[in-house]
Amino acid sequence: MIRYALALGLVSGAAAMVAAPANAQEIEIETHGPVIELSVSESVTAEPDLVTIGAGVTSQAATAVEAMRINARQMQSVINEIKALGVQDKDIQTTGINLNAQYDYDRTNQRQVFRGYQVSNRVSVKLRDVEGTGAALDALVAAGATDLSGPTFSIENDEDAKATARERAIERAQARAEAYAKLFGFDGVKVMAVSESLRGSSPAPQMVMRSAVLEADAAAPVQPGQVSTGVNLSIKYEMVNDGE
Repeated sequence: MIRYALALGLVSGAAAMVAAPANAQEIEIETHGPVIELSVSESVTAEPDLVTIGAGVTSQAATAVEAMRINARQMQSVINEIKALGVQDKDIQTTGINLNAQYDYDRTNQRQVFRGYQVSNRVSVKLRDVEGTGAALDALVAAGATDLSGPTFSIENDEDAKATARERAIERAQARAEAYAKLFGFDGVKVMAVSESLRGSSPAPQMVMRSAVLEADAAAPVQPGQVSTGVNLSIKYEMVNDGE
């Protein structure tokens, strides 16, 4: 996919200011012909090799200490199962532990009635066996996870894919810039400045909620599909004639 934004400015023997980051020194480049700026977006799709899921445990008890202890035991069981799946410590990260008092509303007496404490603990897990995602989700539920989130598929190292997208973006931008130059009676273009921003390789995450009781022996069906990654380029060209 490619997107163009065209900006033309006629410069006669003047100096064109090249956009630069706020903390960088501005550089002036002398130009003699009109300047064209193209904004180009290019993406490449590939099969994901990394999947991220979230697993959590929610526990309740009469006291905060008891609720924390129960939750700790249940969460440790889930983490042990995660490690049994071959996941390394570096790919397991706690994302939140919450302790809250729980109340019921007494409509008769119109007041809040304390009923105990609730603790939730969640971890983010990176799985490198994409095909085993469904089985991993079921295993976590069997180990005591009361809710799951994800999966989010991505490419762990998308540098090669981004390089391909970058080459395609430059080729198409160059061709379009030269086409504009010919329309305005010039022989070609000369690159003045390039800026780039990167786009990640993950689509929007899909949310999955499962009860703590498995309803079937089959693993949860998971289709990884493909994910996209790419670059956004902004390239400035000066329209020139041969010999300039």
